[in-house]
Amino acid sequence: MSEVLDHIQIEPDQAANATVIWLHGLGADGHDFEPIVPELKLPESHAIRFIFPHAPKRSITINEGEEMRAWYDFIPHSETEGGDDIDMSAKQIEAFIEREMDRGIDNQQILLAGFSQGGVIALQTALRSRVRLAGVLALSTYLYDLARTERERTDENLAIPVMMAHGTGDPMIPIMRAATSRENLIRLGYDVRWFDYPMGHQVCMEEVEEISRFFQELLCSTY
Repeated sequence: MSEVLDHIQIEPDQAANATVIWLHGLGADGHDFEPIVPELKLPESHAIRFIFPHAPKRSITINEGEEMRAWYDFIPHSETEGGDDIDMSAKQIEAFIEREMDRGIDNQQILLAGFSQGGVIALQTALRSRVRLAGVLALSTYLYDLARTERERTDENLAIPVMMAHGTGDPMIPIMRAATSRENLIRLGYDVRWFDYPMGHQVCMEEVEEISRFFQELLCSTY
């Protein structure tokens, strides 16, 4: 098993039988979505472990080379740059999946979640995984490199459930980019649930309620 990145881990009150691996956005860290766990108001019967990895620090082109936590270098107006970083980050998340399976969590009870850059990596990893996962939560994000995804996606995760949510006024990732990703995922056969909200590049309470329903549907305590 590969060594995993530094991370925050939140354990349920009883022995975990499911895991959510949740990836933050550019310039944030694993603490960014840690406060959302109690806001999900999940039933006690859903014994979900939450893992929030910290992305490595790297030089970011859009920020004049400043180093910050990021899953890949963000280069404006480029659809396919940063691929090596994205591949490496996906391998780092695969290490978390392997560790959870080694700890006794069924692979179909592991869900990948991510916001912005984190959502790119969550989709990148899940659609190529050699084990069937529970689903993907893709917030304020997009599908990276459709052509590569179509070539590299695995049969194990065909029709995997994907929840996408986006702000109609997102200035960082325009909603049309996310909507195009939604249509491409649907065309490839994935089970996409779409939600949009009158907000920017952020998360709102209505969205949190939908996330909670998504988790409860896919991560069943009686699996």
